Amino acid sequence: MKITEIYSPDLRKPNHDNQFIQSNNLHQHLLSQIESLIIQTENLSPNYHSLPETISSDLRQTLTHLTQLPPFPNSLKLHIWKLAYRLWNACIDISNAVSMLPSSPSPSFVENHARLRHIAADMISLAGDVTSVTSPAVKSASFYLKTGLIWHDLRKFDLASSCFERATDIVSKLDIAAISDPGERKLLLDLNLARSRTAWEISDRNLAIILLTRAKTLLFGSSDHYKQLANQYLIFGKSVLSKNNDTDNSLKEALKLMSEALDLSEKGSSAARTREQIMELKELRSKSLRFISAVHLQKGEYESVIKCVKVLREGKGGGDGGDHHGSLPVLAMKAWLGLGRYGEAEKELRDMVVNKGIPESVWVSAVEAYFDAAGTAGAETVKGVFLGLLGRCQVSARAAFRVANRVLGCVGSGGEGSSLRTKVVADLVSDERVVALFASEATAKERAAMHAVLWNCASEHFRSKDYETSAVMFEKSLLYISHDIENRIFRAKGFRVLCLCYLGLSQLDRAQEYINEAEKLEPNIACAFLKFKIYLQNTDHNGAINQVQAMKTCFDFNPDFLSLSAHEAVACHALPVAISSLSNLLSFYTLGRPMPTTEVVVLRTLITILIQDPGNEVEVLKFMKRVHDRASELGTECFFGKEETGRREKNWFAVTSWNAGTKCGKEKKYELCSEFLRLVSGFYGLVDCQEEENSIMVCKSLILSVSAMVASENQKKTALTDSEVKQAVELLDRAGKILASISAGTQLGGDKITTVEPDLFFVYTFNAYDIYGRLDNFGPQQQLHFVKSFASSKACDPKYLLQIGLSASQGPRSNPEVASFALNECLSALLSSPSPDYPDVALVVRRLIALASIHKGDSDDNAVDNLYKQAYRIMVGLKEGEYPTEEGKWLAMTAWNRAAVPVRLGQVDAAQRWMDAGLELAREVSGMETYRACMEDFATAFNKKSHSHSNG
Repeated sequence: MKITEIYSPDLRKPNHDNQFIQSNNLHQHLLSQIESLIIQTENLSPNYHSLPETISSDLRQTLTHLTQLPPFPNSLKLHIWKLAYRLWNACIDISNAVSMLPSSPSPSFVENHARLRHIAADMISLAGDVTSVTSPAVKSASFYLKTGLIWHDLRKFDLASSCFERATDIVSKLDIAAISDPGERKLLLDLNLARSRTAWEISDRNLAIILLTRAKTLLFGSSDHYKQLANQYLIFGKSVLSKNNDTDNSLKEALKLMSEALDLSEKGSSAARTREQIMELKELRSKSLRFISAVHLQKGEYESVIKCVKVLREGKGGGDGGDHHGSLPVLAMKAWLGLGRYGEAEKELRDMVVNKGIPESVWVSAVEAYFDAAGTAGAETVKGVFLGLLGRCQVSARAAFRVANRVLGCVGSGGEGSSLRTKVVADLVSDERVVALFASEATAKERAAMHAVLWNCASEHFRSKDYETSAVMFEKSLLYISHDIENRIFRAKGFRVLCLCYLGLSQLDRAQEYINEAEKLEPNIACAFLKFKIYLQNTDHNGAINQVQAMKTCFDFNPDFLSLSAHEAVACHALPVAISSLSNLLSFYTLGRPMPTTEVVVLRTLITILIQDPGNEVEVLKFMKRVHDRASELGTECFFGKEETGRREKNWFAVTSWNAGTKCGKEKKYELCSEFLRLVSGFYGLVDCQEEENSIMVCKSLILSVSAMVASENQKKTALTDSEVKQAVELLDRAGKILASISAGTQLGGDKITTVEPDLFFVYTFNAYDIYGRLDNFGPQQQLHFVKSFASSKACDPKYLLQIGLSASQGPRSNPEVASFALNECLSALLSSPSPDYPDVALVVRRLIALASIHKGDSDDNAVDNLYKQAYRIMVGLKEGEYPTEEGKWLAMTAWNRAAVPVRLGQVDAAQRWMDAGLELAREVSGMETYRACMEDFATAFNKKSHSHSNG
């Protein structure tokens, strides 16, 4: 509003005539402004392009000024009335022009149009009663009613409610009983219904229901009014149901509203005059009754549903011949299902097959509902009903998909019921008529959906290892893949998975047929791998090995398939095939390409497989050497892994090599044993050897490797070559250094050494004696050094010295010095024992006497004599038999026999000494009494003779 348009009152006492003139002029000025704006609006209608918002805002502002200047004379009221009608008619022209446009108007345009209508209604209301206008109040109310309806459609419920309330205020002053015009009566009813609808939209349900109740007084006995009000009750009832709120209160409210609709439709039928009105109301009654049945169904009141359906079918609620609406069989069927009477429910379902008036969506919903309630027991019925429907009406592919999908809905749960449902669907989807539904391009989406459902069902059975059912469903899914180039990949995939199913069923011929078909469509690594599996199950190991090579030529080959082939071969106990697969896989690691599995894992797996069968020691050794070489080449962390993982891997190969070596040793495969044990030291050399346990293992492996070399020499009866001897010396040197370090750390006398190292130290010394004896330079001196070092250690044991002494005293590489030292040390150790082992003592004494006799000869009898005297001293005081009797006899006899030569030569003193020695020993040995008597007689005679000779 402009400042110049604000009229200030005259503070002086005005003249009444002047005041009237000024007021009249102001009215005319405002009306002329309104008329000008209306003219602008009228000019828009013939050539409509837009509806400026300024027109409605200016009109509203001017009208606001006008409402502040009552009272109005009748002429002015009439003028306002005419202007309001002009504005209203302009709005109608605009609406008609818009309806002819190709596109819908903008929301802002529609809202501006509603504002103009609202202004026109307000102008008529402002004019009030006009003498020359008939029923001005009714006309004003109709303007507000129509404007409110427009606001309602725009969902501006506050403005709509305002319009309806203004209209209600206007008509409330009328005498309703005096209204006779049908249009005015309809206006009163429409106003109540419109206001009720708006109240319902703004969630004021109480007001909405109150307004409908008031509308019952505005029916005026008209069947159309009854129909209109009943329909509104039904709409509200449906709205309550559509909220998906199944609470008891909501269902009760919906039932109450629909019952009102039913009651009004029955009363309206009594008031109807024409057949058409009667039919419309009866149809409305049937509709209400059907919805009431639906509410009873939701409430679980199944008997009430059956009663309603019976009433409808008998014709009491419908046209001639009863109600045959498509929903009735569904309602009846669901009610029978609720009552657990499946026979009646199935009859209702089958009757739908012959009812051509039932839409597809209805009978599909009925089929779904029946199956949901009847479950697996109803699967065959569902199939029969659906195939029956195919024969009587045009069924869509979507409907077929929905039925199949619903029946298969719970297949994943497994069990006998699952298999039955699957069989029913298999029969259904393989029917030629059903397949034909999906043949056109227009059903491509449904065809893909059906294929997915069947495929998923087959997959569920495959995962549960029901390969027979799975194969059936996969075969049915192929029916829903087009035979074109674009879908050849999907068909190939189907053939491959069928191959898997028949592999699971051990029907290898069928599996071969399917994989051949798949290979024709899409030759790839998957087909090659499945062929590999067929060879495995046929136990054709050579074919499987050849197929491994064929897989490598596929365009989409991936080394993962070699790993997978190895796993499959192991599962089938086809170890040669597994070895071939892993061996082929190893060839890719030297190419430098990234691999999913580390090389060390492949080698470990391969060796694990090889050691399962005896006779593979050479292959195991070959791959063990490869492990060591690759670790040395790439670095231990890079090959084995870091930290604890790498340590475990290295230890595994070391322990496995040790086990293989000891096994070969037990089987007298000494050459392989030596190689394996040499590798053990190599693997432990890759590990941190600072740990004492690892150091001991390295030392053991080195020493036993030399032992195996010597054992192999004896087995083959072929002497070690110079290079082998040199290698053995190197191994022993390494072992000696480790033993020295262990001796320095633990003094070889701790608990560990006492239980483990004595044997180890002995074997080391024995091997060192043997190997160094083969060297020309300083060999004997080194042999003696090793034996003396062993003898001075706490690991020394008399039995070990005896073994060394015996070995050194005989053979091609004997060493008398070493033998004498070892045997003397052994004898000293034996005699120093609290309970000497006299058989060993006797053996040592005999061997020392033999050594002294052989290597010193008879020229120096003192050493031999001392040995006999030592033997006598040992025997004195022993219990009978404690010293071996045979050894005692041997000592006595050999000592006596040594006197023979001096006797012949006349060496009386020497002869006397040996005879005395023999007699002394014989007296200590039981069982030599006869021999001793003879010896004594001979000694006495010899003494007499030698005495007589000396006297003569």
